Amino acid sequence: MDPVPSGGDVVDGQPVDAVDMIAALTAAQLVFHDGATQSLTAGGRTTYVDRGTPSAGEWSVTGDGTFSSFWPPTYRAAYTVRWIVEDGVRVGVSFTDTRSGVRYDGRYR
Repeated sequence: MDPVPSGGDVVDGQPVDAVDMIAALTAAQLVFHDGATQSLTAGGRTTYVDRGTPSAGEWSVTGDGTFSSFWPPTYRAAYTVRWIVEDGVRVGVSFTDTRSGVRYDGRYR
């Protein structure tokens, strides 16, 4: 896994800069509130595990810094990615669906 970007101070809820996106998303496995996990590779692959059942997908960062995901055969989504910061430490990232506004918080394991 890649180290979490540490350059410059960030605050909770601050958008992850496009240049930091790969490092932010591949720093560690993400754990969500329901116990599901997600691992992302720098090569654009992702695995989401929900209740022991894995599913494989692909991800990328669009030109405007939006996180884009594809889950075969047809599911596509776009998210704004923001830092989760506690006591000055980056502890994860949140994904906010650009269409529905639903937010998913992933904490680094």
